[in-house]
Amino acid sequence: MTTTPDTIQRYAEEHRLSGAVRHGNTLYLAGQVADDASLDTEGQTADILRQIDVLLTEAGTDKTKLLSVQVYLTDITEIDAMNRAWDAWLDHDHKPARATVETRLVDPAWSVEITAIAAI
Repeated sequence: MTTTPDTIQRYAEEHRLSGAVRHGNTLYLAGQVADDASLDTEGQTADILRQIDVLLTEAGTDKTKLLSVQVYLTDITEIDAMNRAWDAWLDHDHKPARATVETRLVDPAWSVEITAIAAI
C-alpha cells in the first residue's frame, strides 16, 4: 500500500479500539496490557514488550524507531521489576523518551500498561 500524509492504517483491531494506528510515517500504539495477568510486574512488562515488538513489526518498524513511551504502573514501588524487563528489551543505542506514572488500571489484575509512539 502506498502511504500519503493522509493515509490511516489500523492494526490489531478489536471491538472498541485498534492496537496501533499509523498516520503517515507515525505509529501510535494503544495501551498494551499483558495477555497473562497472573504474571508478576516483571513478567507482565516482558509480555507487553513482546506484544509491542509484534505491532511494530506488523507496521514496518521496530523498537529502534520508538519516539515516546508511557508506562503506567498500579504500584510505583514495582518500578525496579518493570525496569528489569525494560532494560533486557531496550535497544540501548536507541532509547525513546519515557514517562512512568502510578495509576489504577481497568482490570485490577493488570499491574502494567504501556503505550508508545514510533516513527515508520
